[in-house]
Amino acid sequence: MAQALAGIRIADFSHVMAGPLASHLLRLLGAEVIKIEAPGGDAMRNYGADRRYDGMAPAFIAVNAGKKSIVLDLKNPAELEVARRIVARSDVLLENFRPGVMERLGLGYAAARAIRPDLVYCSVSGYGQSGPLRDWPAIDNIVQATSGMMSLGGDPDDPPMRVGFPVVDTLTGQTAAFAILAALLRRANGDGGDYLDVAMFDASLAFMTSAVVPYLVTGKALARTGNTGYSGQPTAALFAARDGRLISLGVVQQHQFVALATLLGRQDWLGDARFADPEARRANATAMQAELGAALRARDAAAWEAAMSAAGIPCGMVRDVAEAASFAHLRQRQATLPLDVPGLPEREQVEIINAGFRMAKDGPGVDVRPPRLGEHTQQILDWLNATPD
Repeated sequence: MAQALAGIRIADFSHVMAGPLASHLLRLLGAEVIKIEAPGGDAMRNYGADRRYDGMAPAFIAVNAGKKSIVLDLKNPAELEVARRIVARSDVLLENFRPGVMERLGLGYAAARAIRPDLVYCSVSGYGQSGPLRDWPAIDNIVQATSGMMSLGGDPDDPPMRVGFPVVDTLTGQTAAFAILAALLRRANGDGGDYLDVAMFDASLAFMTSAVVPYLVTGKALARTGNTGYSGQPTAALFAARDGRLISLGVVQQHQFVALATLLGRQDWLGDARFADPEARRANATAMQAELGAALRARDAAAWEAAMSAAGIPCGMVRDVAEAASFAHLRQRQATLPLDVPGLPEREQVEIINAGFRMAKDGPGVDVRPPRLGEHTQQILDWLNATPD
């Protein structure tokens, strides 16, 4: 058996985050990814404040494992011809330059399709290849602002707040990978190649569908609810336990509330008109949260998490990234992948995150470190010269 994308080759002209994440996900599924880098390399290689990691920054390691790197100056005619020869032997071309750049370089969709008629060509940009916002520059935090994402979190009187990781880059990369897979499937069914226009702005609105569609239907924007869940239930919020650690409850259905009241020894809530059903609890949210908060101060957060989870009550202790990434559960499920990256300053045995799902056979994974800048240039040139046009 082989991984799902074994035999698929991607000519990856993308850089920084969204594009490389898309090709990373496809590499985890077995595709061969040829990373075409400018002489200075992908800027993500030197991302972060610790100069000891330059060339192999943690953010670069995260989305480039197992790829092959060739350095090409696309403004040099001879090196552009090398890029064209790579495209001719590839199934997918992925790029995330500003709209129009690939055309000016001579590698736009029409030119690439002339080289490889059944090519799947994916362009990732801020606002898409058409429309009045086409030429606006964009990075993650800009689209978090323009898409409305920053306005969704926090309490009603809080200022807008950026999500604390590059969520737009991440979701755009996943969207691009999804689009590429769909196009490859259609090509496999005999319908040829395709041109894919993936915009960070569009992908963000799709990602926020649970907030955007209610406005499109009712004309009213959803209220900001802070740490209270989407349901608006006072029992779907954060509470402090005895040790001061916070726990997040997700009690939104009546049977869950009955289980919670029973576990806490507060069956009296079930006969209290203020708390008898979801609407009553929503109308008496302050009283409900006061009583629930007092009850939860009886035990430590970890104890509540274990007891409630065992009773079928949605509950999770608030952890930082270090705690979450240390779960043995992740290793058992192969949610993280070990990599040996020689030359790193702190430790050479590291881990990256897998694709986020498992398969019964030949699932996602990679065991090859990210490439050094231009590491495979000669190997790829030799391969091109050994392969008839």
